Amino acid sequence: MFWAAPLLLLVAIMGCDRGSGSSGSSGSGGGRVKLGFIVKQPEEPWFQLEWKFAEQAAQKDGFDLVKIGAPDGDKVLSAIDNLASQQAKGFVICTPDTRLGPAIVSQARQRGLKLISVDDQFIGTDGKPMTDVPYLGISARKIGNQVGQALWDEMKKRGWPLEGTAVCVVTFDELDTARERTEGASEALAAAGFPRDRMYPAPQKTSDVPGALDAGAVLLTQHPEVKRWLICGTNDSAVMGAVRATEGRQFRPEDVIGIGINGTDCISEFEKATPTGFFASVLLTPKKHGGDTIEMLYRWVKDGQEPPKDTRTTGILIDRSSFRQVLREQGITG
Repeated sequence: MFWAAPLLLLVAIMGCDRGSGSSGSSGSGGGRVKLGFIVKQPEEPWFQLEWKFAEQAAQKDGFDLVKIGAPDGDKVLSAIDNLASQQAKGFVICTPDTRLGPAIVSQARQRGLKLISVDDQFIGTDGKPMTDVPYLGISARKIGNQVGQALWDEMKKRGWPLEGTAVCVVTFDELDTARERTEGASEALAAAGFPRDRMYPAPQKTSDVPGALDAGAVLLTQHPEVKRWLICGTNDSAVMGAVRATEGRQFRPEDVIGIGINGTDCISEFEKATPTGFFASVLLTPKKHGGDTIEMLYRWVKDGQEPPKDTRTTGILIDRSSFRQVLREQGITG
């Protein structure tokens, strides 16, 4: 079955020397509660911000925070062992593979660690979301709807005709959250009146800028008749990659409208002296994903206040004219 490989991997490595994950701590002290925060891509700005707000919560509430990067199943197990050996009481995790959920839950329970999943919801052995594990994530389809509506609104503002215009939908359907985002964007565009038969998927092999650039380049080759492109995708990197592909085909920035999701990975686009085809992004709220999740875990450990099973967040549309003010208001920049 599709979930068997990652679970078998975890089982196979349980008896091996797991080592310790890279970690940082806000300090240690006798009798203080210690909690972990595990992320799948510690080098990404989004996860750096989650850690930043988690650290702020730790300083405010007076507990110790252990930050660990775990990009694969082996590192996840090492991270859980690391936390258990440090006598942590629980952890927040954005897993590198949602199908590892059952194994992560099993390991946490064996070690007496409370657990909250963030960003990407665990998938059970039946292929369905694990609704019994506390989870905080975005309302993916609604945020996708927001992207689609914003694309339509900007297209109308520029006076683009439907003829000669198409949508590049940069997809990564291996991840449910990603699929919900792109389906939501397509849904909103269709509801506004954009023809479904001119919404073209551009599947990524890797969920990064190079993967999106490659996917976009293939799509542009397949549709040389298109004169203007709307671009949506799973995140900022997906849209930036597709925008780079249009630049490689000599499309003018004014003939491209790209709207991403995250709002923190695209700041360099907004800061460029000359506007690009990357028009806007839906800013997600790392303060809630980082700060709120770790605070919920702390209250659970300290006061026995169990967090909700499902908490969803929304986003804020930002562009070149508004991003600095909104980032300041959200505590992302000084």
